[in-house]
Amino acid sequence: MFDERTSVVIATRNRATELKRTIVELLSLDPTPQVIVVDNASDDDTGPQMRALAAGCPHVHYRRLRANEGSVARNVGVRSATTPYVAFADDDSWWERGALARAADLLDAHPRLGLVAARTLVGDEARPDPLNDAMAASPLGTPEGMPGPAVLGFLACASVVRRSAYTQAGGFSPILRFAGEEQLLAFDLAARGWHLCYADDVIARHYPSAERPPSAWRRARELRNSALTSWHRRPLGVCLRDTRPLAAAALRDRSAAAALAELLARLPAVLTRRRRLPAEIEAAIVRLETAQVEPRP
Repeated sequence: MFDERTSVVIATRNRATELKRTIVELLSLDPTPQVIVVDNASDDDTGPQMRALAAGCPHVHYRRLRANEGSVARNVGVRSATTPYVAFADDDSWWERGALARAADLLDAHPRLGLVAARTLVGDEARPDPLNDAMAASPLGTPEGMPGPAVLGFLACASVVRRSAYTQAGGFSPILRFAGEEQLLAFDLAARGWHLCYADDVIARHYPSAERPPSAWRRARELRNSALTSWHRRPLGVCLRDTRPLAAAALRDRSAAAALAELLARLPAVLTRRRRLPAEIEAAIVRLETAQVEPRP
């Protein structure tokens, strides 16, 4: 049976074997979702494998981009979807049976719910991702009429969005591209009046790929994107505060130095898009930041 409520969008690059396993898992779901694979210009055998699979399976749709667009590939997939809701998966993650139906039920029942942040289990051992507890204990509480704790961040591979809300918020930023790209989208959804809630009974499975960028490279891009996100939406003092860690790291680390150069090159484009968040959203962010630094008993 075809899932008429939720499609799954996968952005991929050079992980043909893992991608194939992910698709097998997704096609085993009942109802079976439309799976939209957007390939960030892979140069392994992802293309031939996916074209062959899509030719023989009406549930799989494949599109190859001309260049690596990072997280923007998800925007391409969302535009191709025809369902009201879209779940994201990475090429090393998928959804447990019943998860997409539960998320769709929540979105059906709560018209101002824009995003469901799922519980993530990691590896064969099904280890809870540490973010689960952080979202479950959100200091923002559970808004009246909403199904779970309010959050202002999420893992892309463990999220289900209302397609209209995602489109209204502009999707993932072409400036951020990769690593921590979720934060700006969360801010922009909330700024438009959409709720983002954690749902403990919606479960995503993640099997982290061995084919990953070096940790120093990824950490530098996370610092870069944290600062760029602030420059997009937050007060000037916060922007400067969030830029300092990357500037300090750049003095001793080549990856950080390269990331700082990227930040400076992208800053003019960011400033043309700069728009301060509503006061209530900024206050909620400060509450989250304060809770993170408070010592635990």
